[in-house]
Amino acid sequence: MASSTIEEDLKIDGNVVSKSGSVDIKGSVVGDVTGEAINVQLTGSVDGVVSAKRVAVEGKHKGSIKCDDLRFASTAQVRGEVTAQTMTTESGARVVGNINVTGAE
Repeated sequence: MASSTIEEDLKIDGNVVSKSGSVDIKGSVVGDVTGEAINVQLTGSVDGVVSAKRVAVEGKHKGSIKCDDLRFASTAQVRGEVTAQTMTTESGARVVGNINVTGAE
């Protein structure tokens, strides 16, 4: 699986798509992010829709998240609509919005 990294000093205004790879976000994305796995690192932020099989958030996210497996680290700051089959949330994570955990299908 290919891996792409958006470094801390990079800000992207627009959509990011990785057809079959992972995207590590250390910088900032204003737009939608799609991939096999999305990791919003501690220094990263996304303002838009995040869609992937696996999503992990350590940093900031505003918008919606659609995935199969979701993990919020204790440092996560999330505001928006969340839909996942499974979700793990560490103590300290801040999540504001609607959360829909459907369970494994």
